[in-house]
Amino acid sequence: MRCSVSIITAFAAVGTFALPAAVLPRQHSDDHSHDAAAAAWDEGATHDFVIHESCNSTEMIQLRKGLADAVILADHAKHHILRYGNSSDHYRKYFGDAPSGEAIGHYERVINGDKGNALFRCDNPDGNCEQPEWGGHWRGENATNETVICPLSYSTRRPLEQLCAMGYTVAEGESNTYFGSDLLHRLYHMPAFGENYVDHFAETYAEALELAQTNSSYATHDSDTLQYFALDVYAYDIAVPGVGCPGTVTVEASSMEEPASSAMATSMDAHSSPSHAPEPVTPVSAGAANGVTSAPQESIIKHE
Repeated sequence: MRCSVSIITAFAAVGTFALPAAVLPRQHSDDHSHDAAAAAWDEGATHDFVIHESCNSTEMIQLRKGLADAVILADHAKHHILRYGNSSDHYRKYFGDAPSGEAIGHYERVINGDKGNALFRCDNPDGNCEQPEWGGHWRGENATNETVICPLSYSTRRPLEQLCAMGYTVAEGESNTYFGSDLLHRLYHMPAFGENYVDHFAETYAEALELAQTNSSYATHDSDTLQYFALDVYAYDIAVPGVGCPGTVTVEASSMEEPASSAMATSMDAHSSPSHAPEPVTPVSAGAANGVTSAPQESIIKHE
């Protein structure tokens, strides 16, 4: 009898050790505090463009739409480069053989950069909107983080949906024809987006193409080139797929590079691909071009 009890006790002991430990549900009490701590790094960020109270309701609606178009242009330009790198015909036309990271970064800054240090206003604090044909201006030294959009912009700028319509071409039309591309240019004037690095190294479409050929390292942070590329790839990929509206341009030897002989005009297809021969380039100062130091000014017809 004593032997039987011992055997039963032994089996009971073996059974006790053989049973797996109970699995308890995972405790989530600390997860919420961890998420809150992880999110704190972004506290105070401004994700939307800031529009001054001087803009009335209709101006605000149009300005928001224009800024949304600017983001759409920048976003597609970025994705086009991410898809093809620096090998697509469009990329090489505008940026030559420059690495693609810099151009991607400038577009990404507009898309997802903090927008708290940039203000768009609709009043006329510097009096520049009184000048004929002025669509707006960066306030420069008067208020580095502010841009004024004059009344003329609201009656003349086109929405992105009209890209390539009414005879517009990228090469022959003004890059500020569309509110989105115009505002992309204005964003790069402000340090929050251009970081005092995106500048004007070319004044015309022809010079932008020449810049890609002669010094592509400057092309990737040239304000006009960033506009032209965004317009051209959106037109070709989205607006009129596989066709776009590139247009043609007559290129003359410019002041950017001294010609070996007398300048002769030649016709260049807007889809031609550039070569690369680095040369120093001096920025075209917006203020100097207009004799303005405190508030660089802009015409609706000329960018600077």
